[in-house]
Amino acid sequence: MTTATAMDSTSIPTTTTGIDAALLRLIWLASPALPVGGFSYSEGLEAAVEAGLVRDEASAGEWLVQQLHASLARSDLAVVARAVEAVRARDEERLAQLDAWVRQTRETSELRQQTEQMGKSLGDWMKSVGWGDEGTPPMGARGGVPSSPHPTGTYPVAFAMAAAALDAPLRHILLAFAFAWSENMMQAAIKAVPLGQSSGQRILGRLAKDIPAAVDHALALPDAQRQSFTPMLAILSAQHEIQYSRLFRS
Repeated sequence: MTTATAMDSTSIPTTTTGIDAALLRLIWLASPALPVGGFSYSEGLEAAVEAGLVRDEASAGEWLVQQLHASLARSDLAVVARAVEAVRARDEERLAQLDAWVRQTRETSELRQQTEQMGKSLGDWMKSVGWGDEGTPPMGARGGVPSSPHPTGTYPVAFAMAAAALDAPLRHILLAFAFAWSENMMQAAIKAVPLGQSSGQRILGRLAKDIPAAVDHALALPDAQRQSFTPMLAILSAQHEIQYSRLFRS
């Protein structure tokens, strides 16, 4: 019997389900290899290294865990949750409001440019691979959200539009978004501090332990309590805009 005969697909049981497909596409959407430019941003971490606030594995891990809970859980994760609901409910006005909120609460120009560039790049990628063409039907244009399944809004809203077409639970979508952020930030720490790969993996493990609690917080957060208030991060980001030597765009 030849190898080709032994591997004949007709002899292999097929167990693929809709859940499998949704999970694989969600992993794909959260992959750090997705060409949206996330690798080029440190979200203030590089400036924290320059200021001496982050200097080793322990301080880098603590900085990112605090950022996860104080910033991501109370803003972007909460926006993704509400935006997915808005897309699935076909609530265009709600989606546009969430997109505007993200733009308005970015405290520096580089942070706003980051979310706009990554959102646009995600929309371009979706269009290039036909993502969503058989999923959620197009929504009308309003407030920067396009009349197509390929978004050009801010990154949290664009991610929500991409994920909403999947048959995936809302909690799983937020877990994927948070883990994708954690991987990008861990890689930024490796380059900026700098750290070794083992240190980076330990930081990622620490973030992974905290992600479920951050997601729970975001899911339970009422609109009135959603906020983007991280003064130290805003100050560091403003300083980073004029930092003499830097690797990252934010």
